[in-house]
Amino acid sequence: MKVYKFGGASVKDASGIRNLGAIVSREQDDLVIVVSAFGKTTNGLEKVLSAWLNRDPGYLEHLRDLQKYHISVTQELFNNNMAVAGKTEISFSKLREYLNNEKRGSYDFEYDQIVSYGEIWSTIIVAEYLKIANPSTGWVDIREILLTDDRYRDANILWHECTGRIRKTFDSSKKKVYVTQGFIGGTAAGNTTTLGREGSDYTAAILANMLDAERVVVWKDVPGILNADPKWLPDATKLDEISYAEAVEMTFSGAKVIHPKTIKPLHNKSIPLHVRSFIDPEEAGTVIKSEATIKILLPVYIKKEDQILISISPKDFSFAMGDNLSRVFHLFKIHGIRVNLVEASALKIDVCVDDERRKIETLINDLRTEFTAMYNENTEMLSIRHYNKESIERITTGREILLEQRTRSTVRFVVR
Repeated sequence: MKVYKFGGASVKDASGIRNLGAIVSREQDDLVIVVSAFGKTTNGLEKVLSAWLNRDPGYLEHLRDLQKYHISVTQELFNNNMAVAGKTEISFSKLREYLNNEKRGSYDFEYDQIVSYGEIWSTIIVAEYLKIANPSTGWVDIREILLTDDRYRDANILWHECTGRIRKTFDSSKKKVYVTQGFIGGTAAGNTTTLGREGSDYTAAILANMLDAERVVVWKDVPGILNADPKWLPDATKLDEISYAEAVEMTFSGAKVIHPKTIKPLHNKSIPLHVRSFIDPEEAGTVIKSEATIKILLPVYIKKEDQILISISPKDFSFAMGDNLSRVFHLFKIHGIRVNLVEASALKIDVCVDDERRKIETLINDLRTEFTAMYNENTEMLSIRHYNKESIERITTGREILLEQRTRSTVRFVVR
């Protein structure tokens, strides 16, 4: 069995879904296909959520726009097949019914209940399209079998509770191809959870681990993993293969090619991850595996935008280490804020985090009960793996460097 994952860019319209079908038709082995929401649907649902939480009736217009978009895709694919349209309409109706409820929970809880619908809609349509060529295609609602805790927007998988369910559901003796959702799961109480933004890669890795898959293939709009984002550095070069360890370092630094949690489930069972282009599906792409036989000889550049640099000092001039450090990072944990970089000195701790302003403002208020806390906004974290003098000059010239951190193989800068 193999696990294929298709992101939103690959299924943003009818031609993309036809291309997905062509790629899948070349595969002779049993398949589990993990699909993200179409195009910018997640962004659209975030607008629905924001307006709804603010009791702005404009959320209905945002929802109508999303439904028109999905209807247009189904009409082009199925020539107004009412059965397929009916299945998507039922799902839209469920969301409208949910939004008619006047009661509103926490932002993170409501985010997961509402934004998760994007993956439901996309997989219904993709599964119905694949059934035309291969009737032995099944659709799976992963919320019922991928059990998580109730940490909304960043849920943890309950591995022991759901491994058996996953194996029983994705039974290749019953169906050759299964289509399911990335990014989402569910609690034992029946509430939807999400695994973190762009979490569909992680879903694919989880399923591959539980199903003992031969490999995972992530289909992207790039030829593989590059040594830089080509939108930032146009001369970016493809890396033919990298190790699990290198991939973890890159994703931790902010590389967007794969979700940061993706590697561990694959590493645990030595399952290779292939990153390939859905534009040129015949090309080999990049392989991530236990040991790369090709050594990386060029710098790897990673830019993580929308960062905030928080500086924290004890009010009583005590050392920043020891108990103080423990209390500080306990607050980061309870507020659900992921730390991207830490630099500690005798009297100060500098922490670089994603700009999740709502969470950070609450964190800062809590920190200021014991500490002095200040922050710089509108910053970026620039990282270089396998750096040299020229690579550093290339990306820092003309930038204000707020913080620099070096190890033998990696250098990081927080810049403005």
